[in-house]
Amino acid sequence: MSFQNSALLLSWVAILLLALVVAGLVRQVHALGQGASRPAGLGPAPGAPAPAFDRLGPGLLLFLDRECGVCADVLAAVPDGRPLHAIFAGPPPGEAARPGVTVLAGEQDGLFADYRVPATPFAVLVGTDGRVRAAEPVGSPEALRALTLEAAR
Repeated sequence: MSFQNSALLLSWVAILLLALVVAGLVRQVHALGQGASRPAGLGPAPGAPAPAFDRLGPGLLLFLDRECGVCADVLAAVPDGRPLHAIFAGPPPGEAARPGVTVLAGEQDGLFADYRVPATPFAVLVGTDGRVRAAEPVGSPEALRALTLEAAR
């Protein structure tokens, strides 16, 4: 096989692979555009009964980790005046304790598993009726504010 034939064959293989990649990307964009449903393993669904409601009660549950870089910023951004439970996978940092905040530590196999928390920081809003109003990852203080404003409507 000559060099030209080999180069032509490799070019067609590369074009075919690129076409498959583009088709996969188009499929993903189409799914996102259609408002694909929420992944099943991403926290409790809104309207579902809140696990351990008798232990925690209503309010904002923030699932945090001491090693998480943005978790301290998210915790500091929580407005005063609403019930807050800071739930840590391991030991909490010293600045987590403040008035009006219930700090729970070592919940990696407890509440983290019950609420199916995939990553930290993760926020769950629980209503007075014991049902989840909203549950999603909050990667910044702004995302937490947006979640609380959306759930307040």
